[in-house]
Amino acid sequence: MNKITKMFLSAAMFAFLVIPALSISNNMALAQDIESRYGMTDVESELDGRLGQNEDPKVLITRFINLALTFLGLIAVVIILIGGFKWMTSGGNEEKTTSARKLLVAGVVGLVIVLASWGLASWLIGTVSDTTTGTTSS
Repeated sequence: MNKITKMFLSAAMFAFLVIPALSISNNMALAQDIESRYGMTDVESELDGRLGQNEDPKVLITRFINLALTFLGLIAVVIILIGGFKWMTSGGNEEKTTSARKLLVAGVVGLVIVLASWGLASWLIGTVSDTTTGTTSS
């Protein structure tokens, strides 16, 4: 790239990074304007101020852990599928078969780790919840 293009790109990146930081004082007014413009204040008033409040931390943590482990489980399954596809399309080539077998093993090990993590997290959250609330689960 020539010198002018590099300078233009540098100036544009600088502007995108610095200009929002300089307008911090206007962010509160902007946020309030966006809330009123898009009806967030109306929604919150209809919900009697309960928007995002009174949520049990145990439920939030459980949802986050389940979401993260679901995502990781999907990645492990995709790795297993890619390994199987590579193995089926290797055409008997020993090098490709070995690479595919490594992918399959890595995917299965990842899936086992994700499932063990889910079990451990479920047990831990249940135990901590029972301990803090004073109830026992049977």
